[in-house]
Amino acid sequence: MGFDLESVAEATSGAIGALVSTTILYPLDTCKTKYQAEVRAQHQQKYRNISDVLWEAISTRQVLSLYQGLGTKNFQSFISQFIYFYGYSFFKRLYLEKSGNKNMGTRANLIVAAAAGACTVIVTQPLDTASSKMQTSEFGKSKGLWKTLSKGTWIEAFDGLGISLLLTSNPSIQYTVFDQLKQRLLRGQLRKRTGKESSPAALSAFSAFVLGAVSKCIASCLTYPAIRCKVMIQAAEEDEEGSNGAQSETQKSQKTVSGAFYAIWKREGPLGFFKGLQAQILKTVLSSALLLMIKEKITKTTWVLLLALRRYLFVNKSRLKSA
Repeated sequence: MGFDLESVAEATSGAIGALVSTTILYPLDTCKTKYQAEVRAQHQQKYRNISDVLWEAISTRQVLSLYQGLGTKNFQSFISQFIYFYGYSFFKRLYLEKSGNKNMGTRANLIVAAAAGACTVIVTQPLDTASSKMQTSEFGKSKGLWKTLSKGTWIEAFDGLGISLLLTSNPSIQYTVFDQLKQRLLRGQLRKRTGKESSPAALSAFSAFVLGAVSKCIASCLTYPAIRCKVMIQAAEEDEEGSNGAQSETQKSQKTVSGAFYAIWKREGPLGFFKGLQAQILKTVLSSALLLMIKEKITKTTWVLLLALRRYLFVNKSRLKSA
């Protein structure tokens, strides 16, 4: 297929969108993650709601600790979104070329999205684990990326890989819903126009924001129990005074999918699987909506810049050959 310019444009704009949205919403993400990671009986809970996490940071004068792990999270978000959007766009174009169809059906869309998501998870899992440990550490005690990873083994760096692969269904559902809604909306807009455009069609910022919010909300609700377990598996171990061997063994048992599910069921009951759902929806909906809005607005610019770069390289190559 040669150099896939459209896939690179999609990947670049998606990665930039992820970088901006992650930075803007990071304090909310830290509060949400620390709240989700706590698994205790109701009368022993440190955080009654997500606002308690924010208040702890303010009362202990550790407001800046709400940004602990931001560099790692941004690095992970940029790489993962670039790989995901490139893989999704590349596999989509490959499928359309091989099948001869003009559009992908829902089943094909899910398969393509899951394949792109699986590739992304395998490559970026150590960064994801490190950023989760840094976020869930006590305020002011978070370590850097290298110290966080070197503290454990490489096997521990891939904690939660299985459930992360399972959660590839989340972006699969999200981008399938988004893509289907986008196609329907653009079809309606194209009926009012004549002629063809040389660059990919783009949604307006408002339309992309709304469709991104709706698609992520649906995906988050369907996959939230697995999201909660993933946070527990990757969370930093508590390092409190008075901790004993029994507590340490309990924390280790929660580092498996079955152990995390059992701990939630035993201590919090069935509703515990949905603890923090509102915060998860708020954060992920805003994040995905911002990401997709930014991506849609800069895709055309990225496309034009890449075309100009390819033309520049082609002209220089021709001059060198003629010389």
